[in-house]
Amino acid sequence: MEDEFEFGFTEDPKFSVERYEEMIRNHDQYFFDAQAFENIIDYYIEKNDPAKALQVAEYAADQHPFAAVFLIKQAQLLAITNRTGAAFAALDKAAMLEASDADIYIIRGNIFESMERYAEALENYEKALELAEETDEILLHIAYVYQNMGDYETSITYLKLCLQQNMENQDALYELAFCYDVLDNQEESVQFYQQYIDNEPYSYAAWYNLGNAFTKLGLFEKAIDAYDYAILIKDSFASAYFNKGNALVNLEKYAEAIEVYRHTFEYEQPNADTYCAIGECYEKLEQMDDARAFYKKSVKMDPKLADAWFGIGVTLDFEERYFEALHFYRKALDIDLSNADYWFAIADAEYKLGHMKEAEEAYERVVELNPLDIDAWLDYSSILYEDQRLEGAIEIISEAIKNNPEAAELYYRMVAYLFAKGEYNEALNYLELALGADPEKHYILFDYLPQLQENKVILDIINRYSK
Repeated sequence: MEDEFEFGFTEDPKFSVERYEEMIRNHDQYFFDAQAFENIIDYYIEKNDPAKALQVAEYAADQHPFAAVFLIKQAQLLAITNRTGAAFAALDKAAMLEASDADIYIIRGNIFESMERYAEALENYEKALELAEETDEILLHIAYVYQNMGDYETSITYLKLCLQQNMENQDALYELAFCYDVLDNQEESVQFYQQYIDNEPYSYAAWYNLGNAFTKLGLFEKAIDAYDYAILIKDSFASAYFNKGNALVNLEKYAEAIEVYRHTFEYEQPNADTYCAIGECYEKLEQMDDARAFYKKSVKMDPKLADAWFGIGVTLDFEERYFEALHFYRKALDIDLSNADYWFAIADAEYKLGHMKEAEEAYERVVELNPLDIDAWLDYSSILYEDQRLEGAIEIISEAIKNNPEAAELYYRMVAYLFAKGEYNEALNYLELALGADPEKHYILFDYLPQLQENKVILDIINRYSK
């Protein structure tokens, strides 16, 4: 029989690991106390080697048959490797030894959650709540289950309880923001984070989430202030810089946004999204060479980023290089075939190149994908009008009005087409509808058919509504 050596918890964890590996190499049998075994298991878990960790847990359970901790570790590792049956069996054995260990119910809850057996997951988490000393992570798991069930209101309740237990639980702060976002309840989100900050003014995550909530409400100045506080507390917070840049873009402060986006490069590797955002700022500033350079950096880093390919097209379009622009618009479209903006840009470029059939087909796709795009309907009908296909132009505008009954521009355009077709009474009916929708926009009619400015009947009707 081999000699047995004993190693205790006073040993350095690294020493315990070395001794364990030596034992395996030598096919020997050493005795380790429970703490030493836990250290060895944790070492392999940290090394992302669940197979070795499980081997140690099984060896430990043999040496310490009445220690529930090793059965619990086994169950955890079996669950990670998708051996749920064996995991449940290990937990049942652990429960016979130490039924009051909260980890048994937490792991069982985890397994049921991964199996989408949510009622059983909740039952186990609730049991764990009764037994555990620290409950914030359990409350967080319960919140996840309710999210998976689509019950975001209840999830919010548990996330708030989680934060009452541990104000610094960052995951709960971000999940709370997510739930408010799904419920489109940014006002309550703002209220919660403001109250939270009153108690925890140095929580960069809370300031960041407050900034995001203000952004979604369109309160960009307030959002920037919140992001500034997040950055002040954690100056390496790249996401706060990026979102602050987005808020500045919404305020059309493009030069400032570029500087803020560049700050992210100090704290994380440049990425395609940031390059693309900088490119868009240069595009808005009409610095097309710079814009194109950043868009190109973006697609080099991520060839699947459709917006960057599209951006290159926009810069070429601006320089009236329509044929080249089309190539890049189509690359964007290959990635995102149902993007109405890409189809619109293609339609416009084809029109400028005199390719009327292709332009018409592209506009048809735009209005199919986004029937609320009034400009697309107007441009689409214009192609038919220019081609003397008045019936078709009127049909298109009629369809546009069905989809956008409040849009005065469409009624004014219909008036122009009906006049051009000689259907004066019908045109006057539509003029009344247009003026009823928005009398201020009557200039649209004259922009399209200037000769109507001499028409006394039309002028009389317009004057009546203007007064």
